[in-house]
Amino acid sequence: MANPQQALQRMTEEFTTLQKELSSVVEARQTLESQLQENRSVQKEFSGLDDDANIFKLIGPVLVKQDKSEAIMAVGGRLEFIEAEITRTEEKIKNIQEKQEKKKIEIMQLQNMVVQQQQQQAQVAA
Repeated sequence: MANPQQALQRMTEEFTTLQKELSSVVEARQTLESQLQENRSVQKEFSGLDDDANIFKLIGPVLVKQDKSEAIMAVGGRLEFIEAEITRTEEKIKNIQEKQEKKKIEIMQLQNMVVQQQQQQAQVAA
């Protein structure tokens, strides 16, 4: 390794990038969780409605009447999609955390190596 200080700086920057990426993915996970809870709430409300109840869907600035079975299917589809996205996002979080841990170990090993080299140089100079 030519310059351990430069390598250490590069590794630290990579670690910081991973931290930012993890933060972004965790935020996306929280948004998905919020959407999941909202859609489950809507699904629960639908289950308490009569079959002939009026259901309206907001499309832009307009409320459009929607059939109950169609609305239930739409919410069910959204729930499936959101749950799949949460699973995918959790896997991404796990992978980033693993990369972070590996990078952290590499940084610590390099720091130890630099300290040892400095100690050896100090002993030689003395």
